Amino acid sequence: MSTQSGAQSSRPVVAITGASSGIGAVFARKLARDHDFILIARRADKLQQLSNELSLEYGSHAEVLQADLSQERDLAIVAEKVEANGRLALLVNNAGFGTKGLFWEASLESQEKMHRLHIAATMRLSHGALRNMVARNSGAVINVSSVAAFVRGVGSVSYCATKSWMAVFSEALHLELRSIGSQVYVQALCPGYTYSEFHDVMGATRKQLAPSSMWMTAEQVVDASLRGLHRRRLLVVPGWHYRLLSSVFSALPAVWRVALETAAARRHGQAQ
Repeated sequence: MSTQSGAQSSRPVVAITGASSGIGAVFARKLARDHDFILIARRADKLQQLSNELSLEYGSHAEVLQADLSQERDLAIVAEKVEANGRLALLVNNAGFGTKGLFWEASLESQEKMHRLHIAATMRLSHGALRNMVARNSGAVINVSSVAAFVRGVGSVSYCATKSWMAVFSEALHLELRSIGSQVYVQALCPGYTYSEFHDVMGATRKQLAPSSMWMTAEQVVDASLRGLHRRRLLVVPGWHYRLLSSVFSALPAVWRVALETAAARRHGQAQ
């Protein structure tokens, strides 16, 4: 793990995991006019490029942390940074990845890494951030979950399970914060298919996953998240079609929901 610090200022700080591209990088660009950053990802070169961009265009200072949050040592260092920063205003738990293939055929190592990144890292960083923020009675945490938290599918068992955990975790944190009258807020951001490097890394073809009408840009997702944060909304599902889908599936009795998911799974199997 390597770090690089920018000059100190008095602006509030946003910590973003998975900041090197996609939704994470867009969060940084959208918030750069008024914030400094802790930018966290595995690719130091991409982080440094983003840091330079934010500095030149907006005068932002960024601490660059090259880290693999599925590794205990790196996670511990980042969590300590998050908890210790007295200007921390927002934590965005965005780092994540997906895999393809039936659970028992996919690599066990990849499944375990996904659970460490989506669950253990989100829990550890949220714990550090909230210890920091609740004491100051100010701040917010955005956990980037997914529509997959509400609608399960074939070939993404661990992804659906871990994203469901992130949504439930966020709701439970919200309840605890409201129980003490805290001014700290938590959001579960649940996007659907989003144009980013996410599916490229998976090796998935976008046309095979969903029609073009179902895809959103990272900018649309982040704009929806920030509007929701301004309104202090717990659950943000960008796109009316995804809001409808998640609402319907959440309202269905479990036996009906599973029946629909099973029918979709069979169609998926026939299409292979």
